[in-house]
Amino acid sequence: AGIDLDPAYSQAALKAARVMGLRVAGVDMLEGSDGPKVMEVNASPGLEGIQRATGFDVAGAIVNLIEEEVLFPDIDLRERLALRQGFGIAEVKVTGASPLAHRTLESSGLREQEVTVLTVTRGSIDIPYPRRELEILPGDVLLCFGSIPTLKNLVPPLGARRRKKRPPKAPG
Repeated sequence: AGIDLDPAYSQAALKAARVMGLRVAGVDMLEGSDGPKVMEVNASPGLEGIQRATGFDVAGAIVNLIEEEVLFPDIDLRERLALRQGFGIAEVKVTGASPLAHRTLESSGLREQEVTVLTVTRGSIDIPYPRRELEILPGDVLLCFGSIPTLKNLVPPLGARRRKKRPPKAPG
């Protein structure tokens, strides 16, 4: 028997565990007026109570996770892909003004620039190895692999990301 959990709560719990560097954790939360509030992250959570309350085999799920990690270990993708000199990975945030917005991956011209889109993150959804027909929307974050000069052209310089346009000063 599964439990339907509001995605905001599962996202908050996952983020809290990641921030603490934990693959398995118990995250205690309260419901706040503006969403979930993380109260505590437990590196060694008790399982008996949650298993009894939900009927879900939490210990079995943890064992399965460990088996998967042995068979499919995490790889530092950035490090592995950087082995090819002159290539790297970048996250490209698509804005409404971006030339990529409202184009398909196929018509974006990225492939011709030797850029491969590995994943598209749209809100809370990750689309791994997206199809060529996928329309790129404002707000999407593209995880791209390609030549570093090309990636630099896709990602705005740090100064441009930090600086906000200020209204002109009134003559004084």
